[in-house]
Amino acid sequence: MWFTSDNASGAAPEVMAAIARANEGYARSYGADDLMTEVTAELRRLFEAPEAAVYLVATGTIANSLCLALTCPPWGAVFCHQHAHVAEDECGAPEFYTNGAKLVLVPGDHGRMAPAALRDALARTGELGVHSVQRGMVTITNVTEAGTVYTPAEIAALTAEARAHELPCHLDGARFANALAATGATPAEMTWKAGIDLVSFGGTKNGCMGVEAVVIFDPAKAWEFELRRKRGGHLFSKHRYLSAQMAAYLEGGLWLRLAAHANAMAARLAAGMAGMPGVNLRHPVQANILFPEWTAGTHARLEAAGAAYYPFPAPEGREAARLVTSWNTTEADVDGFLTALRG
Repeated sequence: MWFTSDNASGAAPEVMAAIARANEGYARSYGADDLMTEVTAELRRLFEAPEAAVYLVATGTIANSLCLALTCPPWGAVFCHQHAHVAEDECGAPEFYTNGAKLVLVPGDHGRMAPAALRDALARTGELGVHSVQRGMVTITNVTEAGTVYTPAEIAALTAEARAHELPCHLDGARFANALAATGATPAEMTWKAGIDLVSFGGTKNGCMGVEAVVIFDPAKAWEFELRRKRGGHLFSKHRYLSAQMAAYLEGGLWLRLAAHANAMAARLAAGMAGMPGVNLRHPVQANILFPEWTAGTHARLEAAGAAYYPFPAPEGREAARLVTSWNTTEADVDGFLTALRG
């Protein structure tokens, strides 16, 4: 009953087997391996973007940070949700890699930026000319930190606000597969067709050992990204191990099947909690993350039963938690947790 994070899950067997195969013999280094050629072609196909630049890095933090650095100057503002991962969980890496860009936090219910709130934030920024931080770019997280999902239409509403100021837009897709599985959208519909310029395409949280893709829809930005990746210390010499993971992840739609399973396990948890006395959910359950509240004393009972998750702050007399399901969460895990929760 392990629900701390999808980062806590192991790698899918298909990914581990691909790494083992890639370990045989020799391969060109620094991304010149044959597997990377396959990965680039497949991601271009999936995103319906034959000219897109495709790169691999090892962590979501560096994928996001390099994307922001590529599109926002040091004197610029990065507009993001107030609880976005880049704002709360990356230890200042976006500010570091952008050489000082300011994160401007935008409110919105259930982890989603509201277009009107973004419009207001954009209007307030840069009012004092040279004395102000200037408008830089917008970054959107899908799946959000609240476990909710933006539809392509909702993303397009936000990018329209950015386009009114000629700003580029980035999508933090650490759980991109979960968002697609939840909405039924295609990668293209969720990104460039909705006004996104570049995307961090996550693998680590969904069955990979440690790999994220950056897909840049304007190939003119490719060379600068390559330089920033190298200068930042994130160009792998034995790149084939990143390529092997991503190739296996994409093959035969594995990435979407794993995400769909994780989402289904979260839905099973939510359905089991529905109607339980004293239990409620803070946010809609749309992907693979839940934020339940329950009566005081429940944590101790769940812990004694072997459940693992992150407690969250809650009002007096209540307890709250974050539960994350993953590609290898089983129905038995879910049902055992629900049994313990019922007491």
